[in-house]
Amino acid sequence: MTHPRTHAHQATSVADTPDTPGGPGTPDLHTPLTTLHRHLTARLGEAARAWLDQALDEAAAHPGTHGPISPWELRLAEAGRRCGPEHADAVRVLILHAARADTDALTRVYAQGTAAERRAVLHALPHLVSGPEALPLVEDALRTNDTRLLAAAVGPYAARHLAAHHWRHAVLKCLFTGVPVTEVAELDRRARGDAELARMLGDYAAERTAAGRPVPQDLYRVLTLTDPDATPPAPVTPPPPAADHGPSNPDAAPGVDGKES
Repeated sequence: MTHPRTHAHQATSVADTPDTPGGPGTPDLHTPLTTLHRHLTARLGEAARAWLDQALDEAAAHPGTHGPISPWELRLAEAGRRCGPEHADAVRVLILHAARADTDALTRVYAQGTAAERRAVLHALPHLVSGPEALPLVEDALRTNDTRLLAAAVGPYAARHLAAHHWRHAVLKCLFTGVPVTEVAELDRRARGDAELARMLGDYAAERTAAGRPVPQDLYRVLTLTDPDATPPAPVTPPPPAADHGPSNPDAAPGVDGKES
């Protein structure tokens, strides 16, 4: 694999790179890695740039796994402190790529790492793993309620390899946890004409409505994608809560008649 510090002429314009919610000026982590590196170089201070260059050179010189822990794994832990939290995800992705981390190494980093390091592994998957062998990491992330981890899990790697059943449930998990569906890579392609996804979305909307809860606006967007010719239903506004007139027995302790249990 090409070291991200080489062939910089192949990169697209940094100015055209979209920002992510992770911080101002942070490019999309799925942009070409040469672009990602140039973007960071333009924004990091001198000390942080020197540290990143050293970390990438070290990872390239000692790739893979060496002993109980590789030197580049230690750099992953330092990324936030050395380069700032707004750049840490991108820095970690570059280090993982420079180290040519394979599925075994990525699995170890994911299993032993912090939530931030796990997130970086998920972002790095489309750059490092061509087949479906790293899907267990995506599936594990989708079982959590960490919204940033979920957003990383539904990136290009999941779009490319996640089976339809699991992908549909990932979309529902985003709706349930409030992760914007704009984070779901290739949503338009995978949702188009998916009748089963439409059924699941309808069931979820019906459950929310029956419980007097609002239906996420993102649900209507995805539902429309499943049938481009359909008109999305109007958003449902839940009824106002019933007035609380207090316990029927004013002398009862809270919770006795179920009012405040």
